[in-house]
Order: sequence, then structure tokens, then C-alpha cells
Amino acid sequence: MNHYCDEWIKEWCNENGWTDLFRERYGNYWAFPPGAVIPEPIPKKTLRLIKATKGMSPDEKKWSIAASLVTLVAVVLSFVLKCPMPMVLAFAFSAIAVAMLEVEDC
Repeated sequence: MNHYCDEWIKEWCNENGWTDLFRERYGNYWAFPPGAVIPEPIPKKTLRLIKATKGMSPDEKKWSIAASLVTLVAVVLSFVLKCPMPMVLAFAFSAIAVAMLEVEDC
């Protein structure tokens, strides 16, 4: 899951003079700092600050909404069917969604 929106990182690069931004893999952004000839990773501290300022990425919002909807459907199904299995499945899905929402700091 992409925890950062590429536009947020591009905006930061433009404000701070970094050029030629590219993403090596999810969460690892590289660019050329001002006056440099070798690309460097965007500092993790900066990425955390951007994340704290901007909030949830579009991917994170989708997973949060999906987990909420699955839980609501499971509540209704459990009540109608008089069976706890939909709630168990909703719990499992929500546990996976929450684990995916966790930002990994390497």
C-alpha cells in the first residue's frame, strides 16, 4: 500500500528545490537535492512530516472505508442470520486492513 501520495512528495520537492523525483518502491522516494549530481533518498523525517500534515493517502482512505463497510454489512448479516460468522470474517478483514495501514519505518 502506498502511504504517501506522489503529488505530496512532488509538491515538497518543488518547494525545496529537489528535482527528478522517482519512487524506487513504496515508501522510498529519491530525487536530486539542490546542486547535487547524485540522487538521494527523501529523508524519512520529511516523509513523516508530510504524512502528519496531509493525513491519509487515497489508498488508505479506500481501505478504511472498505473495512467500515464490511463491518456494517457483517453486523446486519449477523443479526439477520443469527450467526456470528459474518462478524468473525469482518474482524479478520479489519485486522488485515489495520495491519496494512501501519506505516513502516525502515
